[in-house]
Amino acid sequence: MAMRRPPRGRPAPPRGPRTNQRIRVKQVRCIDEEGKMLGVMDTADALAIASQKGLDLVEIAPDQRPPVCRIMDFGKFKYEQKKKDQASKKKQHQSQVKEVRVRPKIAEHDVMVKVRKAREFLAEGDRVQINCLFRGREMAHKELGIKVMQEVFQHLQDIARVEREPHLEGRRMVMLIAKK
Repeated sequence: MAMRRPPRGRPAPPRGPRTNQRIRVKQVRCIDEEGKMLGVMDTADALAIASQKGLDLVEIAPDQRPPVCRIMDFGKFKYEQKKKDQASKKKQHQSQVKEVRVRPKIAEHDVMVKVRKAREFLAEGDRVQINCLFRGREMAHKELGIKVMQEVFQHLQDIARVEREPHLEGRRMVMLIAKK
């Protein structure tokens, strides 16, 4: 796959904070590597201090006047930021809608199996859609489908709440529940 090139005449916009020679302002508010405030100084002086210590001058608050810059190892800073981002992504859980299917003539033990599975989904933080599927003449007895769905919810009401009441969509009845 070919790399995208910036349009002619204009350089690509920089990614991340400005560092070293890319800082174009006359004066900056400088912080050293220990976090001690050095005060407002010329950018050239701040760059000299940073290069003397073998570190980079990184603009951390460009919207301030004068901009705030910190003397640090920029490569190490980027590495730590990447690790923090990965750790926060690992902790996130995307909530999904899981489906549990029942039938109007389902047996009691089968209902309990479906309830146990729905309880697992709710414990993981997912929402559960309970579908009751009707075939043939079962459509004449929608009250049996509602009864089964209410029975499933009765077993889950200690940890769940109804997000959408049972309603008919063609030949299936749908009910949505979520964790309390």
